[in-house]
Amino acid sequence: MGMNVAQKLIDSHLEAGTMSQGEEIKLKMDQTLTQDATGTMVMLEFEAMGIPRVQTELSAQYVDHNLIQSDYKNPDDHLFLRSACKKFGVHYSRPGNGVSHPVHQERFGKPGKTLIGSDSHTPAAGAIGMLAIGAGGLDVAMAMAGKPYTIRMPEVWGVKLTGELPDWVSAKDVILTMLQRHDVDGGVGRIIEYYGPGLDSLSCMDRHVIANMGTELGATSTVFPSDEEVKRFLRSQGREDDWQELKADPDAEYDVHEEIDLSELVPMIAKPSSPGNVVPVREVEGQEIYQSYVGSSANPGFRDFASAAEIVDGRQVHDRVSFDVNPTSRQILENLMNSGHLQMLTRAGARIHQAGCNGCIGMGQAPATGQISLRTVPRNFPGRSGTKEDAVYLVSPETAAASALTGKITDPRDLEDIYGMSYPNAKEPENITINTDQLVEPVSEEEAQGLELEKGPNVVSLPEFGSLPDKLEVPVLLKMGDDISTDEIMPAGSRILPYRSNIPKISEFVFEQVDETFFERSQDVRESGHAIVAGTNYGQGSSREHAALAPRWLGTRVKLVKSFARIHRQNLANFGILPLMFKDDSDYESIDQGDTLVLDNLRDTIQDGTDVEVYNQDKDETYVLEHDLSERELQMVLEGSQIGVVKKEFATA
Repeated sequence: MGMNVAQKLIDSHLEAGTMSQGEEIKLKMDQTLTQDATGTMVMLEFEAMGIPRVQTELSAQYVDHNLIQSDYKNPDDHLFLRSACKKFGVHYSRPGNGVSHPVHQERFGKPGKTLIGSDSHTPAAGAIGMLAIGAGGLDVAMAMAGKPYTIRMPEVWGVKLTGELPDWVSAKDVILTMLQRHDVDGGVGRIIEYYGPGLDSLSCMDRHVIANMGTELGATSTVFPSDEEVKRFLRSQGREDDWQELKADPDAEYDVHEEIDLSELVPMIAKPSSPGNVVPVREVEGQEIYQSYVGSSANPGFRDFASAAEIVDGRQVHDRVSFDVNPTSRQILENLMNSGHLQMLTRAGARIHQAGCNGCIGMGQAPATGQISLRTVPRNFPGRSGTKEDAVYLVSPETAAASALTGKITDPRDLEDIYGMSYPNAKEPENITINTDQLVEPVSEEEAQGLELEKGPNVVSLPEFGSLPDKLEVPVLLKMGDDISTDEIMPAGSRILPYRSNIPKISEFVFEQVDETFFERSQDVRESGHAIVAGTNYGQGSSREHAALAPRWLGTRVKLVKSFARIHRQNLANFGILPLMFKDDSDYESIDQGDTLVLDNLRDTIQDGTDVEVYNQDKDETYVLEHDLSERELQMVLEGSQIGVVKKEFATA
C-alpha cells in the first residue's frame, strides 16, 4: 500500500516508534522557528540546558509580535534575542522585517523537511510540502538541542479538493468552510492533507492561508503536496534548487475522508468570539462596522493586499471605518509599492502599519468598545484584539475591502451591483523584488565563542520548580466552561506581552479576562498549591507556554477537565502541572469553585496506572479521573518540569 504525503514526511523523519495511530513516536526536526513573544523564553530555556550551539539544520528567530516600543522592555528583548542568535547560531529576522510564517516560507522553507515552531500557526509551512508543527517553547528548545520531538501518531485526514473558486471567493473561505463543518476541535489528533484537482487553482500563498488556520480546527498539522506550483513559488524566490517533488502515491489511503467542491463555496464569516462560529456573509450583511483589517499570517500573500487595493482603488473607505493594512513582510511591502497597489490603498484612506503581527496579537489597532471589527486574522477569541468587549469577525480580504467601502458587513459579490465592479483577480508579479537585507545570518562557531547574552532588566532567568508531592490537598481556585483559550488563560496585547521574559510579573495577568481576582486569590495558596477545573477543549489557541508557566508560578499543580487542546496539554506536562480528565463528565458538574480536593499517594498512583481518585472534602464525594501521560511525560510531571528531567540526565551522564 502506498503512502500519503503526511506519512512520507513522518516515515522519513521517524527516530523511534511505529506509525500506528495513537502510538508515541519521535521525529527528527530539521528546522525550528521562534518569534519574540515566545522566543525569549525559548532562548532562556536553551541557555539553561548549557548547550553552546543549535544542532538543527536551520533555526530562525523572528521579531514580529512585540514591535511597539512604548518603553524599554520590547527593545531590550530585541537586543537579547539578537545576542542569543549570534551566540547559539540562529538566523535573526530584525524588527519590521515581517511575520515569521510567510518570511520563513519565502526564505527557508523546503519541501520534505520538518519544522517545529513556538507559534501555533507554524503549520502554515505545510503549504510547500513540509511537516510543520506548533509546540510549546520548551519543546522547541529541546529540538534546537538536537532532541527529537515526541508526539502521538495522528490520523491523516484527507480532504479532496475539486472544482475552482468562483469570483469573489478566496482561500480564506475554504478554511472557514472547514471550520463551519467541524468547529474548533474537529481536527484534534489529526494531520489534514489536501489533495485533488482543485489544487491546480490554488497558489502557494493560497495554500498558506488554509494551512495556517488548520490550527483553528485543532489539527496537529496541515500538509499539501510539493508540486509544480511549489516549484514555481520557490523559483520566484530565487530558490528553485530547494524544490523536490513530494506527492501521495496513487494507491495512498487516508484515515478520514472529506471532499470540497471549490466551485460551490461562497463568502464566509466567523462571528464573535470563535473561529468555529462560521456562517455565510449573507446571513449577517448590513451590520455597521467600525474597523476593517487586512493582513496577518492568515492572509499574508501579495494577492491578499493587491485584491483589497484594487477593490478600493479610486474610491474612499467609509468615514466611520478604520481601514488597517498590515503588510506581512518588508518584501511584500516593496512589491506593493513597485506595483502601485500601496498607493491605491493609501489614496483610498488605508492606515498602513509596519510589517508584523500587530493587531492580530493585540499589539495596537484595538477596535472601539463593542464595535464590529472585520479582520483577516486567524482567530477572534474574546479580548484578543486588546479591547475586552470586542466584536471581531474573521473574513477574507475581499469581504474586508468591500465592507470598508460601504461601512457595513458586505458580501463582496454585491460590488458588481453597487459599483459595477469586476472581480479584480489580482496576481503576483512575474518578477518580484526579493529582500533579504533584514535577515541576519548566524556568525561562525569560532566568532560566537566568548559572546555574552545582552540581558536588560526585564529579562529574568527561569524559575526552578519543585517535584510533584505525594499528596495534594488543594482548593479549586477557578472553575470554567468549555473552549477556554490560551488568550483567556494568559492574555496577549501591548500591556502584557512585554513581560514575556519576566514570569513573576506576567503572572499577575493570569486569567484576568475570566476572573480579575484570580491573581490576588492565588497569593494565599501559591506555596501549597491549587487546582483548576474546566470543560472540553481546554487551552485551545496559541502555543504560548506562558499559559502553563505563569499559572505554575502561581501554584497551579493539577488541572481537571473534560478534554485538553494538544499543545496546551503538552505545555502543562512540560512544566510539571498534572493534566487529568474526567472519566465521567457528569462529575464536572459536582465540583464547585472553592471545594477542597485531595489526591493521595499520587506519585505511585500516576505511575502504576492511568486512573486517579480525587476526593472532594466539601461534598464527601470521590471522582475517578484519568491521564494519558506517556512514561516520558510522567517523568516531567514527577520532576516538576522537562528542564528538571534534562538536568537530571546530564547530572548522571
